[in-house]
Amino acid sequence: MTVSIVQLDGRTLHALADGDLARAARTSPVRLSEWLVSPEAIGTWRMRARQADESPQDLPWVTGVIWDEETDTCVGKAGFHAAPDADGMVEVGYAVDPAYRRCGYARAALEAMLARAAADPTVRTVRASVSPDNAPSLALITGYGFAQVGEQWDEEDGLELVYERDAAT
Repeated sequence: MTVSIVQLDGRTLHALADGDLARAARTSPVRLSEWLVSPEAIGTWRMRARQADESPQDLPWVTGVIWDEETDTCVGKAGFHAAPDADGMVEVGYAVDPAYRRCGYARAALEAMLARAAADPTVRTVRASVSPDNAPSLALITGYGFAQVGEQWDEEDGLELVYERDAAT
């Protein structure tokens, strides 16, 4: 399986945030799926569209499309929450379209993000925040050396367990 994370420009993020898949398709470098404008996914695009306007330096880092290179298929969304902060920390985020779950795409997307973090000398720490009820994601991240460092309350997602690992690991 060959997967990449395709970054989207501000126009595409705004179109997805508006739920306008046809408009997003006109500016996207890859074919998009209906799931990207579903209630499960649209909140991410709303955050990232605002972020593209307010912090354009984050745009090359934030959520993009998980693209299966072998089938030319959009299978989900993944990326970092922002560019590396002053301490060299980036936080990963990913979600796979339900039609493609349990096929290895979350693992492939995480591996792509970890490789990018390891290749960037400004990144020292990679963080993942996961719901305690999300057993598949908890198993995935702990398998890649993430260790729990705390908990946090997310207004949208509720309680999250916070995990970190060294970027170079």
